[in-house]
Amino acid sequence: MVFTGFTDQAFSFYEGLQSDNSKPYWTSHKDTYERHVREPLTELCAELEEEFGAVKLFRPYRDVRFSKDKTPYKTHQGGHTSEGFYLQVDADGLMVAGGMYAPTPEQLRRYRDAVGSETYGGELQRIVDELRKADMEIAGDRLKTRPRGTSPDHPRLDLLRHRSLYAHSGWPADPWMADREEVLTRVRSSWRRLRPLVDWGREHIGPPDFTR
Repeated sequence: MVFTGFTDQAFSFYEGLQSDNSKPYWTSHKDTYERHVREPLTELCAELEEEFGAVKLFRPYRDVRFSKDKTPYKTHQGGHTSEGFYLQVDADGLMVAGGMYAPTPEQLRRYRDAVGSETYGGELQRIVDELRKADMEIAGDRLKTRPRGTSPDHPRLDLLRHRSLYAHSGWPADPWMADREEVLTRVRSSWRRLRPLVDWGREHIGPPDFTR
């Protein structure tokens, strides 16, 4: 199958799920999910695979075993590559991201060692600055203070506070998302812009673990 774009039904499906996150809603709208969310996202990912690697889609079901929130379904459909590129569809539209997610303790140690290096840390700072100039948002879990033993006037203190680091941008649901070429162009361009951050993470930290 060839990707043909996303219809309004993809976004309205998640609007409904936000209002009624229940098995009856899911059961009665499962065909909409399969036809207008999962299938086109699978097709889009297949077209991106040659350049960025295979994209694995997450399951739509939430793991509620250790959560106070017992709603059974995720209100978005995401997919990721082994390198660290990410793509998501939800009620708001389409979002792309890339970077370091949920690092292991060893990966976090390597991250801080690299950021502390003038060479590697300076490289990451330049990458992050360029992404901000491109109107991408820098996000991730951060310490409120600073890592133990870090000087309060460290030139890259903001980066050292990060326990995860990724950049993302997105587009609100709009009729152009039914245009195959427009969606492919925007996602490809965004992932290419994110490539330096993803490559930096793989070199200095290791591949992300999306199973944690």
